[in-house]
Amino acid sequence: MSDFKKLKVWAMAHELALETVRAAQKMRGPCAALLRNQWLRATISVPMNIAEGSAKQSDREFIRFLRIARGSANESEYHAILARDLGLLNEEQFEELNIKTQAVSKMLAGLIRRLHGSASA
Repeated sequence: MSDFKKLKVWAMAHELALETVRAAQKMRGPCAALLRNQWLRATISVPMNIAEGSAKQSDREFIRFLRIARGSANESEYHAILARDLGLLNEEQFEELNIKTQAVSKMLAGLIRRLHGSASA
C-alpha cells in the first residue's frame, strides 16, 4: 500500500480530525486548553499513522502503525467523553464525534485483521 489517500479508513479518520478540530476550537474553560491539546494530538495521530504506515515495505510494518492509530482512536474517544462530562461538549457534538471515532476504530481493526491474514499466508 502506498497511496494512503485511497484508503477509506484514512478518509474517515481525516474527516474525524477536521471535525474534532472544529469542536475543540469552541471549547472554553479552565481545563479546555489542556484537554484540547491532548485530544487534538490523539485524533490527528490517527490519520498520520495510517499515512506513515502505508509507506512501509511490509504488511507487518503497516499493521504496527495501524495498531498505533487504533490506540490513538481509543484515546481520542476518551477525550471526547471527558470533554462531554466536563460540559465542554454538548451531547449532540459528543454523539456525532463518538460514532465516527468508533467507526474509525472498527475499520482499523478490520484492516488489521485482513492484513494480518495476508501477512501470515
